[in-house]
Amino acid sequence: MIELGGTPKVAPASEHIVDGTDATFMQDVIEASKTVPVIVDFWAPWCGPCKTLGPAIEAAVTKADGRVKLVKIDVDANPGYAGQLRVQSIPTVYAFFNGQPVDGFQGALPPSEINAFVDKIAAMGPEPDNGLDDAVAAAEEMLANGEAADAVETFAAILSEDGNHAVAYGGLVRAHLALGEIDQAEAVLNGAPAEISKHAALEAAHAQILLARKAASAGPVDELRAKVEANPDDHQARLELANALMANDDAQGAVDQLLELFRRDREWNEGAAKTELFTIFDALPAKDPIVLNGRRKLSSMIFV
Repeated sequence: MIELGGTPKVAPASEHIVDGTDATFMQDVIEASKTVPVIVDFWAPWCGPCKTLGPAIEAAVTKADGRVKLVKIDVDANPGYAGQLRVQSIPTVYAFFNGQPVDGFQGALPPSEINAFVDKIAAMGPEPDNGLDDAVAAAEEMLANGEAADAVETFAAILSEDGNHAVAYGGLVRAHLALGEIDQAEAVLNGAPAEISKHAALEAAHAQILLARKAASAGPVDELRAKVEANPDDHQARLELANALMANDDAQGAVDQLLELFRRDREWNEGAAKTELFTIFDALPAKDPIVLNGRRKLSSMIFV
């Protein structure tokens, strides 16, 4: 990462990528994010890492084909909103949805992580239309109604029609998990084509498998809660409490405990609180209020 100072400008790479300014920030970012997720790349022409991150994030946004928008802001020419968002080093990336910051990172990342980030943010917006939507909706309804075995058959049928249907792969994993078939769910995930392995639905499936395995060994909530109340700085007990809450379908409670752990010691156990939070965020629907509010709170803690 690099400290601020510099000049010029670069041309947008596609219709989904624009050069933003302080004057257009409300329109390009806040208002636009009420329709489609918006990623903001704070950069400067003299910044070396920006020259690596910029093309990679542009390529990922272009590939998303309208499901997410990228606004590039030269911090030298437009210091206003960079200052408000406490951008102290670049590159810094923020993601907005429904007018609120929901995620972000600092510094250059490997292309695979950038692709995963863009895919995750894009998934917060409307799902793209495709001819198998009705079948997917029917399978999801079966799953919601506890008819997991029927959902398995329907998702499998969808995949026989479209072997690259990432949402159907994710649904098939969830259906097997609902039947308690964790190993089979993992086998399905491992069998997904490499080209869709970074899709948000597959990332969610992976996270759901991780949480299912942790749920199998989770301790009693009451005992763990008592340990945390007796010693609020018992980070291991708080982490185990979060896992136990997730095992008992209390995602909000788990997120609250992990945010508190992050607030107390973000570096503990190699950043375990942040890692666990991202696992939960990945496992839940991207538009779930628990995810949106949790990401916003985490981002506000990270960028202070």
